[in-house]
Amino acid sequence: MKKPSFNLKKTRITIAVLFFVAVSGIYQCKSSVEEDLAPIEMAKDNTVAAISSSSNFVNNTTLKSAFSFPFGAAVVKELLENKAYSDALKRDYSSLSSQSNMKFRSLHPSEDTYTFDKADYIVNFAQANNMRVHGHVLIWGKDATLPAWVLNNKGDKAAFEKIMKSHIQTVVKHFKGKVASWDVVNEAYADNGTLKDNIWLRKIGPGYIDKAFAYAHAADPSAKLFYNDYGQEFGGSKMRAIMAMVKNLKSRNIRIDGMGFQMHTVLRITVSKIQEQFLQVANAGLLVHVSEMDISVKYQQPKYFDFTSALDTELAAKYKEIVQAYLTAVPKKLQFGITTWGVGDADAYNNVGVPARNADYPLLFDKNYVPKKAYKSVIEAGLGK
Repeated sequence: MKKPSFNLKKTRITIAVLFFVAVSGIYQCKSSVEEDLAPIEMAKDNTVAAISSSSNFVNNTTLKSAFSFPFGAAVVKELLENKAYSDALKRDYSSLSSQSNMKFRSLHPSEDTYTFDKADYIVNFAQANNMRVHGHVLIWGKDATLPAWVLNNKGDKAAFEKIMKSHIQTVVKHFKGKVASWDVVNEAYADNGTLKDNIWLRKIGPGYIDKAFAYAHAADPSAKLFYNDYGQEFGGSKMRAIMAMVKNLKSRNIRIDGMGFQMHTVLRITVSKIQEQFLQVANAGLLVHVSEMDISVKYQQPKYFDFTSALDTELAAKYKEIVQAYLTAVPKKLQFGITTWGVGDADAYNNVGVPARNADYPLLFDKNYVPKKAYKSVIEAGLGK
């Protein structure tokens, strides 16, 4: 019998390829679960058109000075050490939210351990720069955002009520007097208006939302309490269910102060529908927070495309239209603020794990934290222009 041939070089290459595929698969699997991976490094070569310039600054006016309410950004602790990023925040923003550093998994990784260092860093940065802090988030209706010790817990309803109460009250008390408001419950409803399946619903029942708000209010009676979600701007079953929940809470004197519209949206969105939903929430006496705003420009674009001047102009027009809808529909006393989900395109959530050449351009600043046309158009909306 002929001996099988053995090529060491080819074997090494094969092993290397298999290892790369395996690691890539693990990373992709992780990325599908992890909500807050580090931002990508945007391309710095000529494959992406650099059309932004300092001409988009507005003389003597910034985002924070253009509005009577706080204009905010959701931030990541590590990026605050980036000078361009932090300088943009200091110059233009009067409110901060945390993208990831205040979530259950980040603050409470094991049953007897709380890790406040990163969240404290954000709060200290905000206080040093005279910014409001909005806390995000106490309870999220998505199991994948929880640490294993919660998901694997075999306790009964009473045990999970204790877990929820302890987490909420420990966190809220830690930041009492420093965090002005909280997203108490985030993304609890599916598009069809039913409650999403999660461990809180399975263990406690639909009343977990009531309990979360009651626990938060008891821990800090002065903090404003919000329900936060995406898709309410379209109305329909989801919005009807959320409004019914709000009415139910209020009828039983359970404190809820406002609603967060995430507003992760796209250029083709019809703004008149958004304005209707803003008005509905305001008519219910709730504060209205545009809480995670960004506008994707990728729809019907090729896989690789340049951010042209025409796209920049279209993005600016849509930002201005949405901001004007907010200013028109929401009475001043109920305008809690507008917050973008990130600062510049380099740290945009849409670009997490995306190859640089396939990047999106959804925010007010470009990859180098230079203001885009959208920055100017938002300021113009604030000034009534």
